[in-house]
Order: sequence, then C-alpha cells, then structure tokens
Amino acid sequence: MEQRISLVTLGVADVARARTFYERLGWRGQEVEETVFFQAGGLALVLWGRAKLADDAGVDDPGDGFGGMTLAQNVRSRDEVDDLLAAAAAAGAEVTRPARETFYGGYAGCFADPDGHVWEIAWNPGFPLGPDGTITVPDFGG
Repeated sequence: MEQRISLVTLGVADVARARTFYERLGWRGQEVEETVFFQAGGLALVLWGRAKLADDAGVDDPGDGFGGMTLAQNVRSRDEVDDLLAAAAAAGAEVTRPARETFYGGYAGCFADPDGHVWEIAWNPGFPLGPDGTITVPDFGG
C-alpha cells in the first residue's frame, strides 16, 4: 500500500450547512449527487451525509464508535483494490465492505484498522492519478 491519502470524507448532519461553512472559510466546492468535493492540495476533502457514509463503509453508526470520517486511497486498477484489501486483512484489519462495483463506474471496498478507523480503497476512472499518486477533482460542470 502506497503511503498516501487521496480523500478525507467527513460524514455531516447537513451537507448544505457544511458546504456553506467551508465556503465561508474561502474554500470552493463542487456538488454532485448530494456530495461536495473540495480540492485540497494533492487530495480532496469530501462532505457527505453521515448515515450514507456509514452505510457505504459497511459500519454501524449508533452515535459512538464510528467517528463519522473515512480515509480513502485511490489506486490505479481494480486488481489493486483486491490486493490491498487482502493485505489489510492479513495485517489485522476487518474488511467492512468487500470490493464491489460502484455507482460512479468504479470498484471499491472498505476496511477498518484495529482502532476502527475506516479506509476505502477505490479505483475510480473519473479521478485519474498523477505519477506521484495525487488526485485532481474533475470539473463536474456545476
């Protein structure tokens, strides 16, 4: 697994309120399908509904335990998703969502580290990686 983070996703109670807050700080976001993306250097900060984030990560969100945040590493191929999930499991992680096709045309799965921090490993053809692994949020036209 490369030593980098592609996205930090914050599970928020109200996406519009959270977007307004970050935009008042001077950030510029793009919303697509009730998800807001902010380019943040070589990675992206993402705002998404907390319940949707927990469901997508394959974890329960009873209000304690799940921190309402996931880390993601985008990779270069579907095979790399499978390989990294297997490596994480072998290292002691719990695979919380096996890899599967995604609604955005990619392929992704999730694991929780021994302290419960959730990572998504994703191949997303809409977010090409630079040679150094950085992502650039595409222009969603909105």
